[in-house]
Amino acid sequence: MKPAPFDYVRATTRDEVLTLLAEGSEQVRVLAGGQSLMAVLNMRFAQPGLLVDITAVEELRRIERRGDTLVVGAAVRQAELLAWPGLAETVPLVARALPWVGHYQTRNRGTIGGSLVHADPSAELPLCLATLGGSVVLESRRRRRTVPADDFFQGVLTTAREPDEVLTEVHLPVARPGSRFGFREVAMRHGDFALVALAAEVRGDEAWLGVGGVADRPVVRRMKPGAALADDLDALAWELGGEDDGHASARYRRQLVRELGYTLLTETAP
Repeated sequence: MKPAPFDYVRATTRDEVLTLLAEGSEQVRVLAGGQSLMAVLNMRFAQPGLLVDITAVEELRRIERRGDTLVVGAAVRQAELLAWPGLAETVPLVARALPWVGHYQTRNRGTIGGSLVHADPSAELPLCLATLGGSVVLESRRRRRTVPADDFFQGVLTTAREPDEVLTEVHLPVARPGSRFGFREVAMRHGDFALVALAAEVRGDEAWLGVGGVADRPVVRRMKPGAALADDLDALAWELGGEDDGHASARYRRQLVRELGYTLLTETAP
């Protein structure tokens, strides 16, 4: 199957993107890397009247550190962020997770903003953003707003972005001194969607564990590595629930949360 007919505009400025979204609203879709959107269009799950390509907007392709935040433009490709000098020191969790995002070929086209807006519950970048307590910037002709990850992800393929808004920036907190990070994922094959993915930040005697692939969005919980960790992970696994599908059972996913979570947090702890 091929996409339904649509018009195409390759925008060159942020202002042009905002104008087109304001004029077309729900009939407009934004194209960044296209690694998820093109499949959706081919299956005709989405049939926009206009596709606005943002890959030529230089303002959306910048990576810069602003104080304690790494600001990544929405159109920055995953391979570009992975190759950015100092990523492993600045945002170690993202440096650990990016090699698990798709394959080499898809990372050369897929964008940071595109992955976040697609909001697949098993995707690595939404999980990292949630675990780190990061945020995104949404812009329209009406306003510019910063939305924390907890509020941005609202369910399977669902975010807080409104039809006339475009995600322009991703804000990732810079690693604080003394913090340690870990990432683990289980998939049928490397590059496939994660059955379960876990991300962790450990600071002192506290840890933040993010889980993807089980609930309808990334879930982050504060943990304390120690004698009660196994019980805490068991409670989290039951809280997340999960569903049976063609790839894994809910029971298997819960067990991965318990076992991988315990290994990840004990290895990451000082």
